[in-house]
Amino acid sequence: MPINIAKLKNTTSTMQRLLQRSSLAIAVATTMVVGINLNTMSSAQAAVTTADFSGLVQQVTPAVARVNVTKTVSEAELAKAQTAELLRKFFGDRLRIPDQAATPAIEHAYGTGFFVTADGYMLTNHHVVAGADKITVTLNDRTELDATLVGSDERSDVAVLKVTGKKFPALPIGDSNSLKVGEPVLAIGSPFGFDYSASAGIVSAKSRNFSRETSVPFIQTDVALNPGNSGGPLFNQRGEVIGINSRIFSGTGGYMGLSFSIPIDAAMEVYEQLKTNGKVERAYLGIYPQDIDRNLAEAYNLARPQGALLTRVSPDSPAQKAGLKSGDIILQYNDVQIMEASDLLNLINRARPNDAFRVQIQRNGKQSLITGKLSDASNDMQSQNRGQQNNEISLGLALRNLTPEEQVELAADNKTGVLVTTLEPTGLAARSGILAGDIITNLHQKPIKTVTDFSSAVSVLPKKGVVTIELMRQGIPGIIGLRIE
Repeated sequence: MPINIAKLKNTTSTMQRLLQRSSLAIAVATTMVVGINLNTMSSAQAAVTTADFSGLVQQVTPAVARVNVTKTVSEAELAKAQTAELLRKFFGDRLRIPDQAATPAIEHAYGTGFFVTADGYMLTNHHVVAGADKITVTLNDRTELDATLVGSDERSDVAVLKVTGKKFPALPIGDSNSLKVGEPVLAIGSPFGFDYSASAGIVSAKSRNFSRETSVPFIQTDVALNPGNSGGPLFNQRGEVIGINSRIFSGTGGYMGLSFSIPIDAAMEVYEQLKTNGKVERAYLGIYPQDIDRNLAEAYNLARPQGALLTRVSPDSPAQKAGLKSGDIILQYNDVQIMEASDLLNLINRARPNDAFRVQIQRNGKQSLITGKLSDASNDMQSQNRGQQNNEISLGLALRNLTPEEQVELAADNKTGVLVTTLEPTGLAARSGILAGDIITNLHQKPIKTVTDFSSAVSVLPKKGVVTIELMRQGIPGIIGLRIE
């Protein structure tokens, strides 16, 4: 079974409840077989496990709330997303699922949130509230309040909610930058629907990055998180919030020893932008960096593997205008030492458009200083959400424009297009057979040259029916019929 990074939102469909019970049973059985030898624990381990968080739990629990989400989905989408593929693994083609596409269904999901201001502003995860028709929060005294979605940011997985009222118990915000590996931490949430469950552990690592689609350096812990913990607070020993629990590394859907939280410093920056503007502005440099290993360090005459090697610099980008070139090694960014490519990406993701940048690079064995100004990332890479605003059609995919090198590959066929970078597993595009890495050249009889062209084509799609998508996959052209329902 492949291991993946799983988000922690919990849904309450019948199939998911069965899967959750299976996961719990497996986890319990594994624990019983393996066992724990308390006599072999080191004194350091014993010190961590005997830490008393009881006072802290009592202090912070009133500020933590369960987030309840309701959304309407079609019966066909539920069947395909939750049941069909799983059951076909067992029954093969004998399985026949009735088509009830016209019958709407209500899906209930939940996560966790917490107050950051006394007048009702709360933080949770984007994936907890994505697609919600209605959001409520349940406080620890069982009071249920309607919540308004102030704003939500997919890349950072942060969402801001607002409830009406005053004198809510806002939590103190800590400094996630001062966290140390090995430091005890505490999480509170609603795993598998068990409200206000506390779990403790230590910080295992810092600045974990998964892909370009996320824009925060996650805090890694061994705190037991499970579906339902999403959006809950991660505390230090002083009762300060230092993270938002977001995802786990799992092959079963349940906890397997690795949990990841969004640093509260990054989350609060997103919070301020969402609260003020309703959206997040991000800076753009226009580079494709990679890590430097031992062999590359020797090839580039570096004392040790460090820095970010630029494999590509986008044309007309701030990086190219400043003078950066493919093959440059960025050693420092605004006087901060760069050890890995993720260090550089984290700094850029935390910057704002029009911020000045100063990089120390190594080129052809010589070091030099280059300065420039960042631009707005929304002008470079974007998903099809812009077209979605007018037509309310979500295809569930993210795109980017082709680089000049990629465009050359299509020139022989007299085609242009946009590259599919990621897909939602249960989205319309994925269910129609589109794959990450495909190049979409035509949508509904409209040639596609840029992401803007694609957004424009989406905005005029029919709200129901089948449209054609022409694409290139590994150099071979093809046409896919995409059913909109």
